[in-house]
Amino acid sequence: MKKVLNTFLPLYTTTLLMLLGSGLLTTYISLRLAHEEVSGSLIGAITAANYLGLVIGGKVGHNLIARVGHIRAYVACAGIITASVVGHGLSDYIPLWILLRLIIGLCMMCQYMVLESWLNDQAESSQRGAIFGLYMVATYLGLCGGQAILIMAAGTGAAMLLIVALCFALCLVPIALTTRTTAHPMSPAPMELGYFFRAIPKLLAATLVMGMAAGAFYGLAPVYALSKGLSTQQTGLFMGVTIFAGMVSQFPLSWLSDRYDRQHLLFFTALLFAVASLPLAVLSNLDFHWMLGVAFISSMAMFSLYPLGVAIANDRVDPERRVSLTACLLMAFGVGACVGPLLTGAIMQPFGGNILYLFFTLCGVIIGGITWIRKRQPEIIVDAPLPHVVMPDSLTSSPLAVALNPGLDEEAIQEVMVDTSEEDASDVAEDTNAPHPHASR
Repeated sequence: MKKVLNTFLPLYTTTLLMLLGSGLLTTYISLRLAHEEVSGSLIGAITAANYLGLVIGGKVGHNLIARVGHIRAYVACAGIITASVVGHGLSDYIPLWILLRLIIGLCMMCQYMVLESWLNDQAESSQRGAIFGLYMVATYLGLCGGQAILIMAAGTGAAMLLIVALCFALCLVPIALTTRTTAHPMSPAPMELGYFFRAIPKLLAATLVMGMAAGAFYGLAPVYALSKGLSTQQTGLFMGVTIFAGMVSQFPLSWLSDRYDRQHLLFFTALLFAVASLPLAVLSNLDFHWMLGVAFISSMAMFSLYPLGVAIANDRVDPERRVSLTACLLMAFGVGACVGPLLTGAIMQPFGGNILYLFFTLCGVIIGGITWIRKRQPEIIVDAPLPHVVMPDSLTSSPLAVALNPGLDEEAIQEVMVDTSEEDASDVAEDTNAPHPHASR
């Protein structure tokens, strides 16, 4: 562990600073616009623009990194993000903010691709679990740290934007000073949408709904907190606790996922998500501490849905299609993350903040209904079972970058192809040595 920390400390530090700024910016924008009584549909549009930028950035990042290299691409994107963050303080024109959020999402996706291709290329097979586990810890700590800054700063003035800009400027330093620049060029994952629409249509539909819930949470949970009369500090605490729940849930989930039927586990997790969200949807005067506890359980369930869906989907396809599958799942998740805040924001305006958790309840019921399949499921592929992988339920982190830069998966696929070719060769040899059916004649 000490060797891993010494080797990848610059990348972990950069990740922490990035997510510190990103987590603070996301909550700050929602809070400020809610204070200014901007409609929920416009707040949702800003959140949707960020997710759209993340999806687009997956393609743009490949061309940029291939053209100028990893460090230059990272530095350029960090500079654009810093300027875009400051741009929020120069004008209150909402369409401009939507554009800026799209640009920030696009550039952040490029940064994730730089970091994770670096980790993929430098990680040894025996250390991948520890390396990416620490990466996810840095991700969650950054997101929670952004909320902690909001609690201590206690305000929605322009000073918060300066703190965000500082985080994105400082994240340049570890990358600029590192000497590990041997990350290999990237190739995009192939897409087989037609095949997966036929093979796992219900899982793709469930993934779309998961994305809708996650997108609505990140964009509109601060608006919900304000609608309950919480102060800025309490809102920051609410967001920090609910995001931290995502990290807490991954470790017991990984243990359960590798020991129990994942289809049943996904159903009960969706049911827990719906049941835990219901009190926040129907109770108007819930005590703050009870609100935190219930929201914590709801978020634990919500952040567990996507990793379970990924594991089930990978169990149902051939190993050589897993790279394409990951890209398709994340495309469905990204579309949902764009639609979710738009839809929920438009409904919250006339009906109030409780609609957010009513929407979560509905999402849980839909996911549970989709996974409660009575007919016989296709046979599960057992040639190379996929263990549960810890990952956050957001496109602002590793899943999309890994899908679009599938270094790890490509290695696994190559190993499978080598094993398959060796088996085929041995089968041919056996058939050659075996007596011909007509030899006795």
